[in-house]
Amino acid sequence: MSWKPEVEEIEERRELAQKMGGEEAIEKQHKRGRLSVRERIDHLADAGSFHEHGPLAGHSERDEAGTRIDFSPANYVVGFAKVAGRPVVLGGEDFTQRGGSPSPAGLRKSVYSEDLARHYRVPLVRFLEGGGGSVAGAASNAGKRKRDSTPPPRTAPEKMFGEQRFLSIAQVLRIAPVCSAALGAVAGFPAARLAASHFSVMTQQTSQVLIGGPALVARALGDELTKDELGGARVHSRSGVVDNVGRDEADALDQMKRFLSYLPTNVAQLPPAIASDDDPERCEEALLEIIPRDRRKIYKMRKLLTAVVDRGSLFEMTAGYGRSQITALARLNGQPVGVLANDPAIYGGSMGAEGAQKVRRFVKLCETFHLPMVSFVDEPGFMIGAESEAAATIRHGVDAIVAVVESTVPWVSVHVRKAYGVAAAAHFGPYGTTLAWPSAESGALPLEGGVAVAFRREIAAAEDPEAKRRELEEKLAKGRSPFPRAEIFGVHDLIDPRRTRPALCEWLAWTEPLLAQRLHQRPAV
Repeated sequence: MSWKPEVEEIEERRELAQKMGGEEAIEKQHKRGRLSVRERIDHLADAGSFHEHGPLAGHSERDEAGTRIDFSPANYVVGFAKVAGRPVVLGGEDFTQRGGSPSPAGLRKSVYSEDLARHYRVPLVRFLEGGGGSVAGAASNAGKRKRDSTPPPRTAPEKMFGEQRFLSIAQVLRIAPVCSAALGAVAGFPAARLAASHFSVMTQQTSQVLIGGPALVARALGDELTKDELGGARVHSRSGVVDNVGRDEADALDQMKRFLSYLPTNVAQLPPAIASDDDPERCEEALLEIIPRDRRKIYKMRKLLTAVVDRGSLFEMTAGYGRSQITALARLNGQPVGVLANDPAIYGGSMGAEGAQKVRRFVKLCETFHLPMVSFVDEPGFMIGAESEAAATIRHGVDAIVAVVESTVPWVSVHVRKAYGVAAAAHFGPYGTTLAWPSAESGALPLEGGVAVAFRREIAAAEDPEAKRRELEEKLAKGRSPFPRAEIFGVHDLIDPRRTRPALCEWLAWTEPLLAQRLHQRPAV
């Protein structure tokens, strides 16, 4: 007697699991413009590196003689893999079964993915597509007897969405990078998982992120809206729910891979440096003229950034939300850094409530994963006006400043133009280095607003108020030169803008001991 029949059944079940919901269901998925979960894994993971956990999980039915007559695999796929040679945990819903609504085994596997990443201290990558539960499924299963004899799991499915599950997710976020992609309609708990990520991306045409779907919204609120109107990419690229939007699934998955390339495997390691063929001494002539002498004219901050960081390395995040603030990952001489900047084309670069929340979240990401901060400062202050007051800008702004002053990663600030008011404090880290350009200016209020307030009566009484205002602004502007600040050591150096990249690369080399010390001093998690 041998165990050959059982071994053959193992292989049969493995083959059935690979077929997921069957050829017809996979073809329907493709017609929707979406990949299957296994195709997504194949796209992201290094070839041949995926090692699945629980390939035989699912539900089987047997006849009276105990012979298996059917097997449905769990509709969640999870396992180890390597992405660009580095270990990760990959997991995702299989939409070809139950429309992504979790089966009991599928739910346990989704929970297991978080526990696996937490225990092995490796990044967690999620492919999200489906809802958190099925009312119809629960109703249809009510009162039915299970036809297998599998003992109940230690954790019942209905217990897996409680506070313990959120505690586990919070623990993963403190240990290793977590990135998630919405690759179809994502609702309920999967939507919460998407939000509980260091980086999230959705596809432009084929995904939606929803707290409640159209039927539920219509029933509860009377609003007749489509999935896209409720939670499509146009909505959430601006709401801040997702960081980025991919043109299609391939682009979304490639963005996940790129995001991971800047971060360490876990918080006990430093971000991975790569060899760079971009000369650290490179000086761009265009930087000498990029800031207009006319203070009312704007310029392209992203053009400035790409001229300084390693070529091709700027990876912007959350561009559609809090648009006056720019947050990005980049490299300097191969070393990953976090980049914070103002966009003068949006409200002059002033910080609103959304921009403050964006800055706070980004600073915390860099603090968690030891990314030195490089800030390019052109901050005219907090956004003013009735809408700004109603949005609690000052509260969110203070939260952003607190995140900055509590950060312990190395900071360098390149003061390129304005640094005014309380909001400027969100761009200068504690014990950070400040490099100023000749175009830098600072004060309690921007010059225009300060003149309008301080010389209100004098301007109003003038024969030509507009000419008088310009005269006062030009006179006071001469007193805001950065040279006096450099003389009193108000900045650490006043530099030729063309020398910005060499200065930053040199500064970054000096941060290595401080970054190494962070690993030894960091409390265990």
